[in-house]
Amino acid sequence: MLLRNGTVVSGTGCVRQDIRIGGGRIVQTGPGLEPLEGEEVMDVSGCLVAPGGIDAHTHFDMPCGGIMTSDDFESGTRAAVAGGTTTVIDFSEPEQGASLQSGLDRWHEKADGRSFTDYSFHMTVARYDQGIEEEILSMIRQGVTSFKAYTAYKGDLGVEDRDMYRLLSLMKKHGVLLMVHCENGDILDVRREELAAGHPADISLHPLSRPNEVEHEAVSRMIDMARLLAVPVYIVHTSTRQALKEIEEAKEEGVRVYCETCPQYLFLSEEKYRLPGFEGAKYVCSPPLRSSRDQEALWRGLKQGIVDTVSTDHCSFNYKGQKDLGRVDFRLIPGGLPGVENRLELMYSQAESHGLTYSGIARMTAENPAKIFGLYPRKGVIQPGSDADLVVIRPDSSHVIDAGTQRQYVDYNPYQGMVVSHKVRHVFLRGQKIIEDGAFKTDIPAGNYLLRNTLVR
Repeated sequence: MLLRNGTVVSGTGCVRQDIRIGGGRIVQTGPGLEPLEGEEVMDVSGCLVAPGGIDAHTHFDMPCGGIMTSDDFESGTRAAVAGGTTTVIDFSEPEQGASLQSGLDRWHEKADGRSFTDYSFHMTVARYDQGIEEEILSMIRQGVTSFKAYTAYKGDLGVEDRDMYRLLSLMKKHGVLLMVHCENGDILDVRREELAAGHPADISLHPLSRPNEVEHEAVSRMIDMARLLAVPVYIVHTSTRQALKEIEEAKEEGVRVYCETCPQYLFLSEEKYRLPGFEGAKYVCSPPLRSSRDQEALWRGLKQGIVDTVSTDHCSFNYKGQKDLGRVDFRLIPGGLPGVENRLELMYSQAESHGLTYSGIARMTAENPAKIFGLYPRKGVIQPGSDADLVVIRPDSSHVIDAGTQRQYVDYNPYQGMVVSHKVRHVFLRGQKIIEDGAFKTDIPAGNYLLRNTLVR
């Protein structure tokens, strides 16, 4: 197939050229390519052709207490590919005290044969013991080269500092990456208990229970550990200006700290928690939505390259039947927002107004995740030899985000009513046309499991 007359977006610039794909790969790029005999031609004049999105932070079919996220791999990746994301990296989680292998096996059962995108897994690590190094080596042999630990949720997923330091040492030894959810778990646990003692049904207490300082302190602590060990660390869902400043200063010193943020921290603010009735529950996530000052700092961080990736932390719970489990106590509201379907349209639509380029968006949503997580140059870039994962975006196609037309299997959309100017028109996964003019061409999940490389040391 030959895609002609599109504006091809890369991490280094935008250029008018054609793309020839064959055998699932990009075969040739350049201006004025002539069709081969019998070759299908698609004219994408007036459109951007960007690398298929990589969402490196999703939670599909994830247990939360006695419930599950409303999106499993089938519905979640169907929504992802409809929104231009062709690869997801989800978090596999062993049950408490169980082996890492049991978690990986369970996530393969959830995803294999059911994913509309290519996919891989991070592995959640909630312990350090004598056998953990061999377990980590086994994960690496199976293509899992990134791991996640939490400084919060003590007694469940949380990791104490001495074990976090040891885990980071193992990451360095074996050339893999630790991702960290950074909130001071001890402080937020006390604050949640104190605040809930007065008016537990008040959703506006949620951000007060997890203020900026709780994130900043944990980010600072993790950067100090990374500095001491000279090891990379990846900070997930950065939401505050203080944490961003800490990351910026560390980067200037040469510390290899990767910064991720999410659309909810760019487009939504803490005012949502003051909506009438129980409406604010739709926006409960951790870290919580922040102030306009934090939003401005994050947009600046995107523009200046301090933020490396924009992922979604897609973790969907229905408003009715799941979020409303916390009607009498804000602490019982399942935390998480949907967004995997809307990420690329939101980001490409807002690029110019925030001083960003299309190239910058491509870096943060495709190229950088591919490089950081061992998928480059197979993924994240449009060049000969790379997988033909392509998203064709129409820039002048204004439309309104509406839960009534979304493919995410959830009964609301946090971006409801927002007008976006860019629309995903066509999507190719390894050269297969999955989406044409916004409609699915196939109902058969075609996603492959991806083995990933270790870090370049």
